[in-house]
Order: sequence, then C-alpha cells, then structure tokens
Amino acid sequence: QVQLVESGGGLVQPGGSLRLSCTASGSIFRIYGMGWYRQAPGKQRELVAFITSGDITNYADSVKGRFTSSRDNAKNTVYLQMNSLKPEDTAVYYCNADITTATMFRLGYWGQGTQVTVSS
Repeated sequence: QVQLVESGGGLVQPGGSLRLSCTASGSIFRIYGMGWYRQAPGKQRELVAFITSGDITNYADSVKGRFTSSRDNAKNTVYLQMNSLKPEDTAVYYCNADITTATMFRLGYWGQGTQVTVSS
C-alpha cells in the first residue's frame, strides 16, 4: 500500500508564506511526477504546480513567481513554497504522485488534503 501525507497548511495573512510538504510511504518502487492541486469551495480542483522526476517544474499562471515546488527524492517528499499569498489562494491543497509500487503497478495516488486559508 502507498500513502501520501500532506502537512504545513494553516491560516496566514495576505502577503504571508507557507510551506507545504507531502511524503509518500509504503511499498514504492519508483515515483515519477508529483503535483499539487487545490480546490476552493464551489470550484473544481485545479493543478497548481507539477514537478517531474528530473526536477522540471510547471506552474499555473495564477501562482507563477509566487509558488515554488521542489522535491527530495531520498525522502520521497515534495514541497510547495507559497509566498505572497492572496485570499484567492484559499483552498484545500492536495498532493498527487505517479507511483510504481513494489508489485509493479503504476497508479496515481492522492493525499488527504491540507487546508490553506489566507485572511486578515
């Protein structure tokens, strides 16, 4: 079994920063791309940032220049550094990872989500 666990969410004032972490654990053979998505109330889930196994990153236009994704392959962990946060960044943030398990099944896995609230 594979699990993704996010952490680092919380309440922050506009202009503030947060760092999210997502760690994969379990019977993992290899992790490919890892992504961060978010879902605000009444809206569809959207891709925020994506990082390949070779550390190539891609960002939604709404967060370019403010968010940075990185990963530590030795720790099976992906990070999302969020700076200059805006109220419109308020959402539940989910981690997603493309993983081949030890039994050689390749699947996409989701974390449980972490709430980010940007408010004064």
